[in-house]
Amino acid sequence: DTMRRVVRQSKFRHVFGQAVKNDQCYDDIRVSRVTWDSSFCAVNPRFVAIIVDASGGGAFLVLPLHKTGRIDKSYPTVCGHTGPVLDIDWCPHNDQVIASGSEDCTVMVWQIPENGLTLSLTEPVVVLEGHSKRVGIVAWHPTARNVLLSAGCDNAIIIWNVGTGEALINLDDMHVDMIFNVSWNRNGSLICTASKDKKVRVIDPRKQEIVAEKEKTHEGARPMRAIFLADGNIFTTGFSRMSERQLALWNPKNMEEPIALHEMDTSNGVLLPFYDPDTNIIYLCGKGDSSIRYFEITDESPYVHYLNTFSSKEPQRGMGFMPKRGLDVNKCEIARFFKLHERKCEPIIMTVPRKSDLFQDDLYPDTAGPEAALEAEEWFEGKNADPLLISLKHGYIPGKNRDLKVVKKNILDNKPAANKKSDLINAPKKAADASNTQNEAKLDEILKELKSIKDTITNQDERISKLEQQMAKIAD
Repeated sequence: DTMRRVVRQSKFRHVFGQAVKNDQCYDDIRVSRVTWDSSFCAVNPRFVAIIVDASGGGAFLVLPLHKTGRIDKSYPTVCGHTGPVLDIDWCPHNDQVIASGSEDCTVMVWQIPENGLTLSLTEPVVVLEGHSKRVGIVAWHPTARNVLLSAGCDNAIIIWNVGTGEALINLDDMHVDMIFNVSWNRNGSLICTASKDKKVRVIDPRKQEIVAEKEKTHEGARPMRAIFLADGNIFTTGFSRMSERQLALWNPKNMEEPIALHEMDTSNGVLLPFYDPDTNIIYLCGKGDSSIRYFEITDESPYVHYLNTFSSKEPQRGMGFMPKRGLDVNKCEIARFFKLHERKCEPIIMTVPRKSDLFQDDLYPDTAGPEAALEAEEWFEGKNADPLLISLKHGYIPGKNRDLKVVKKNILDNKPAANKKSDLINAPKKAADASNTQNEAKLDEILKELKSIKDTITNQDERISKLEQQMAKIAD
């Protein structure tokens, strides 16, 4: 209650949310029914991507933002995974590149054609293999190009150089239990994680050490979330021992006591926090809730100030959050959500009412642009850089994206030390040739087998349809 009693001066006190009209929704989408607490949706200024139900594998839709209305059942999908897709994330430095993590233990990185898909996409640019259990989290580095983090149910976090397809950092001994979420800080020098053992850890991934940790961040057993704020503090959501939902603010330099801790309600949906570093507003979307609550974070008590709640009738299955450069600055839009229902995706627009038509520079400080501040190699060598900012004064015009090129390093370059150079030099070339011939023979064998399986399937399909026709006749 203390959060609501005092009327505070804030330009965000009157932020109001509004769902778009029906014809601006994306309809007839079978949103994934996998029981996994990710947001199932990722958006950027060009596309909205939604994880969907797929028989016999994993798939997600990628729709150009303007492709609203009913989505045809035959609309192409991104469908290269052999198990359900659990998480997707757009690359912040290339609006046509998206990463996906799946139950099939792999991470795949995809390049989407400029105008969207015309055919289903089954070939990723690169497959990243290294997890031994399903991969539930993927998150791009905020400022370094081609650096991607993945976390799996093997309790390991792997940081990849997507440009070479290599796993460069493997943090596999820091978590003893399931990792609920991972968040990069503003310049990508640290990550924080929330885990099933009720601990929040702050990790320096390049030194591979835990910098700070807090036990029993929230006492309850249900899933937590932890995200970095722009000032380096950490915001968490979780449950109390009495199963009340809580939110808290922490200073990683002193994790003994929270800066602020608030009880919310007794609903049991996991609270997904979405954070806007430009306005310091946090939006909380509970899975299965039908509301979005938002709070402003400031450096005066009570630090986390309740602003308002956007309520609707339908519960949300998931939620996408548009980066700042995808918003309409002429309408004073400060956030846009893409709310997933069971069969549709509905944009919700948050605006600050203003009388003037001029650009409101207090609402739109310079924001993170699409240019990477560092190359992957520089980051892995220890460099840090803040995001490169752009002004939104004249709106954001998406530029040309360069294609993602993956140059696999020659495996021989990182050969194990045991192979002495002399051994390699003296190794006869014949061995290599022989193994090539063997491989080709094996490939032929596999292709033949594949063809025979496909033929069998076709025959069975025909047989099934004949039987179905006979059934129909008998039924008639």
